[in-house]
Amino acid sequence: MLELLLCCPSSIPRVDPASLNQSFHPGDTIAVVLKGSPLIGRLLSIKGSKAVVSFGGQRRDQDLPLRELVPVDSTGELSSQPLPSPEEVQSFAPTSRSLIEAWQLLVEDGPDGSSRLNLIEFCELLQDPISLPGIAAVWTWLQEPQSLFRWRRDRLVQPLTADERVRLRQQRRSERQAVQHEQRQLELLRLQHPWSEQEREALDPQWWVLIEHWLTLLSTQPAAVSEDPDLKRWSASLQIGSEAADLRQWLVVRCLLDPDQPLSLSNSPWSRHFPSALEQEAERLVALADSDRPGDAERHDLTGLASYSLDDSGTKEIDDALSYEQRDDGCWIWIHIADPSRLIDPGSPLDLEAKRRGTSLYLADGVIPMLPLSLAAGPLSLRAGQQCAALSVAVQLDDSGEVTAHRIVRSWIRPRYGLTYADGDELIELAPPGDESLADLANLMNRRHRWRRSRGAVLFDRPEGRFRLRDGELEVHVTEPSPARLLVSEAMLLMGSVVAGFGQEHGLALPFRSQPMATLPTTEELERIPEGPAQDAAIKRCLSRGVQGTRPMPHFSLGLPSYVQATSPIRRYADLVTHRQILAQLAGTAVLPEERLGELIDDLGDPLRQSVQIAREDQRHWQQVWLARHRDQSWSVIFLRWLRPQERLALVHVSDLAMDLVGVAQGADPTPGQTLSMTVAHVDPDRGELQLQFA
Repeated sequence: MLELLLCCPSSIPRVDPASLNQSFHPGDTIAVVLKGSPLIGRLLSIKGSKAVVSFGGQRRDQDLPLRELVPVDSTGELSSQPLPSPEEVQSFAPTSRSLIEAWQLLVEDGPDGSSRLNLIEFCELLQDPISLPGIAAVWTWLQEPQSLFRWRRDRLVQPLTADERVRLRQQRRSERQAVQHEQRQLELLRLQHPWSEQEREALDPQWWVLIEHWLTLLSTQPAAVSEDPDLKRWSASLQIGSEAADLRQWLVVRCLLDPDQPLSLSNSPWSRHFPSALEQEAERLVALADSDRPGDAERHDLTGLASYSLDDSGTKEIDDALSYEQRDDGCWIWIHIADPSRLIDPGSPLDLEAKRRGTSLYLADGVIPMLPLSLAAGPLSLRAGQQCAALSVAVQLDDSGEVTAHRIVRSWIRPRYGLTYADGDELIELAPPGDESLADLANLMNRRHRWRRSRGAVLFDRPEGRFRLRDGELEVHVTEPSPARLLVSEAMLLMGSVVAGFGQEHGLALPFRSQPMATLPTTEELERIPEGPAQDAAIKRCLSRGVQGTRPMPHFSLGLPSYVQATSPIRRYADLVTHRQILAQLAGTAVLPEERLGELIDDLGDPLRQSVQIAREDQRHWQQVWLARHRDQSWSVIFLRWLRPQERLALVHVSDLAMDLVGVAQGADPTPGQTLSMTVAHVDPDRGELQLQFA
């Protein structure tokens, strides 16, 4: 048949499109594409615009629109033949040669692609004799990707022109290359090792966009990771689990995420380095530090006072110092706080960056400062032997520890001693002749401490542990309560109380800190809990979260009628704002109105909350690293309480580390205050997993 048509192109039958509208009848053989599969079936019945069609094999009868059916046997000659099986269809597949010859014949007849055949006519061109399995094979081939013919919407077969075939081959070649490229990308993403620089460069930009999206999601909304549509789409292909811990592990293995860096740090205001423009601005201000600045002429010269700064060893940002002055009108406590407003103007680039960060961030491996350290640890700090700008508060206490007099001045001081807390403890204990000032200050602060306790202050004077990284070595640093630490903390609270009183006295808007009154456990309830960390935990559980606002209110746990943090302006932006308000009030210049200050406090809310979250996450990670390195050790712990009883999430106190620990507990069901032996059942710092075994 094909050879005959090749010899006589004019004999190719022409199709009348109107014939396609012929009526269907029960028993007709039809072709259809059902859910992507080309099939041959028999029409059983017609119901309006739909027909019931049966198919061979295990397929159920289908209700199909008549418009989707293609007539196969209008004469009924094939109706007696059974519907072909898939194996028969495969065996009757048209050969490549016959298809090429058919294309050449039709193109010669209509070079512009005008030649059109219906399905039966096209099959007659390829087969002799025609059969139902052969028709099914041709129908199947027509629906497959091929570059010779197109199946038109009017249910006719049309040859592609030579130009169309070239374009189609190019398109399919591009599609194959795209598929191969995508496969190579997936193979790269499935590599189970740290990526080399070459492998990183080979990854397409859109994948880096997706990875950044996942990093952001992990750091901001870890609970939403399992519902992320991108992760659902790619988790199987990239061999990632569906939970946040699985995604974190996948990123860690490829060195796309530092396992020792808090996740929440990556999407926060803090970075370990300042932009070069800000570093240059800091250096410019360092160079200006020895020059006269506005307001310097009005500073009180307090350089003759013996001033002491007390800090942990290695502290770089030194923002407070203390002096003791004996005068005719009595004993005065001087609290000196660094004055960064001397060099940093409101709205300047460094001021805006400090506001963006909100606070210095303290992690196990060091500080991420609010201001460049060249400035914060340089001319802004109260360095021993240097003339330093400060905001100084002088306070007198009565015999009970209540403030009877105070004054606030802008000053020059010259710290005589830069002491560690251990140095301070020794000076307080020995009170060497001629250098009793620190011991006298300690006695006054003890008096103030007792006064706050009498006003209901809730005090927790116990050791506190933190993990620190020093030269790559992980160590536990335990802060023990000591006279020098009590002296400094009480002096800082005293200044905060005086500053709050100053604000109230002058109607000055300040970022006041307050805490609502709490109902603490009764004496009987506390007696049922052993004294120590368990009792402290029971009390802390009752305390309300602190609040910051523009109006003074009592601070319950401090035992103060009002309070403002004002002692760390190098490390806390709100403290810097407090200083500016006080200095403007002293100078008689414009202060921030309450509404504007309230907006600023709101702006600082997010970074301050993030700083707490990041610091906790950092310590929790290093706890788990420590426990992983000591997993064979047994620990004596005090059970504090269940955080989520249904999940057996427990809070315990590890006395040897002087810190609390959170983990999923197995074994015993302890009560608060009970001492247990604890081992580590499972710990994975990279995934943030910790399971404890109680004995």
